Amino acid sequence: MLTVAIVFFGLMLIGVPIGFVLGIAGVVGLVQVGGDNFLVMAPKRFFEGLNLFTFMAMPFFILAGEIMNRVGMTQRIANLADALVGYMRGGLAHSNMLASVLFAGMTGAAVSDAAAFGNTLVPAMVKQGYTRPFACAVTAAGSIIGPTIPPSNLMVIYGSLAGVSIAGLFAAGILPGLLICLVCMALIVALGRKLGLPKKEGSPSLREILSAFKGSLLALIMPAIILGGILGGIVTPTEAAAIAVFYALFVGVVVHRNLTFNDILGMLIRTARITGVVFLIIASASILSWWMTFMQIPQQIADAFLTLSTTPWMIKAMILVMLLIIGMFMDINAALIILTPMLGTLTQAIGMNPVHAGVMIVLTLNISLMTPPVGACIFVLSSVTGERIERISASLWPFILVEVGVLVITTFWTDLAMFFPKLLLDM
Repeated sequence: MLTVAIVFFGLMLIGVPIGFVLGIAGVVGLVQVGGDNFLVMAPKRFFEGLNLFTFMAMPFFILAGEIMNRVGMTQRIANLADALVGYMRGGLAHSNMLASVLFAGMTGAAVSDAAAFGNTLVPAMVKQGYTRPFACAVTAAGSIIGPTIPPSNLMVIYGSLAGVSIAGLFAAGILPGLLICLVCMALIVALGRKLGLPKKEGSPSLREILSAFKGSLLALIMPAIILGGILGGIVTPTEAAAIAVFYALFVGVVVHRNLTFNDILGMLIRTARITGVVFLIIASASILSWWMTFMQIPQQIADAFLTLSTTPWMIKAMILVMLLIIGMFMDINAALIILTPMLGTLTQAIGMNPVHAGVMIVLTLNISLMTPPVGACIFVLSSVTGERIERISASLWPFILVEVGVLVITTFWTDLAMFFPKLLLDM
C-alpha cells in the first residue's frame, strides 16, 4: 500500500496526467499482489471499467450541450434570464445564475457551462461595469449548478458504479441545485451596494419577457424531454441523452438552419476529446479500484472512520471534510471512482439512503470544481477570459462559503434531497 501511495502521489507531483497516474499506480499494485501473473488483470479491468451501458449517456449529453451552444441557445437563455431578473441591482450577475439553472438541463458538465458563459456573459458583465474577477467568480459559482440539477455526468458515474438509481439521483439533485442558485443570488444582493454593482434603469415590460421566452422556448423544451423521459420511466438516461442529441440537431439544422457539416464535425471532435479524457480516467481508475477492493482497503478505511465515531452526523461531517480536501487536489472523476466503494460501505453502515448519499457526494465534489489549486472551472474561465487564477479565486470565496452551507443543509436535512425522489419515483 505504501509503495502504491508513493507512486501515485509522486507521479501527481511531477505533473503526470491523472489518467496515467491512476493506471500506473494500479498496475504497480497488481504486480505487488500477484507478480507478473496479475498483469493480465490490467487490460481486463481497463475494458470492464467502461463496459457499462449508462456511461454512453455522457458523450451524448456533452454533444447535445455543444450543439445547443453552437446554434445560439446559450445566448437565448441568457436573454430570458436577463429579462426576468436583469432589472435588479447586480442584474447581469443574477441573470448569470438564473441562466445556469436554465442551461443545466442541456449539459451535465460544469466545465461546459463555465466555458459557454465565460465566452458570452463574462464579457457582457465587464462591459456593463463589473470587474472581470467578480464576473468570473459568479460564472464559476453558477457553473456547478449544471452537474447538480440533472442531467449530471457525475451522477451517471456514481449511479453506475454504486448500483444506485440514476433517475433517483437526478430527482434528488433538483432542490439542492435550485437552493444553490437562490443563496448565490441572495449573496449578490448583499454584495450589491457594497461593491457598487450596476443596476438597469426601469423594469422589463411583459412584451419583452414574452419575446425572450419565445426566443428560448426551443432550448427550454430539451430539459423537459430529458427529465420527463427519465423520471417518467419512458427511457433510460442513455436513451434520453441520445434523443436530446437528435432534438438539438433538429433545432440547428431544420429550425434555425445555422448548423453546417463542418460545425457538426468540429463538435464531434471536441466531444470525443472531452469524453476520451473522462473515459481514460474511468478506465485507469478501475484498475486501481480493483486493487483497492482486493486488498480490502475501502473496508479498512470505513472501519477506521467507524472507530473514530459511530454517530451518523459525525461520520457525514468527516466525509464532507475529506471530500472537500481531496477535491482540491485531485480530478473529481478519479476521486469519485476510487472512493465510491469505500463511501458506499461507510454510508450504508450509518443507515444513509444510497440516493441521499450519492447526492451528498456529488455535490461535495462539484464544489471542488471551483476551489484552488486544481479547480477545473477556475482554469477554464482563466483560459477563456484571460483573468489570473488567483484573482478569480479571491472573488470566489464568498460564493464557496454559501455553497458549502447548502451542502451542509443537503447532507443533514434528508427530506430536502429526497423530496422529489419520493414524490416522483416513490423511493
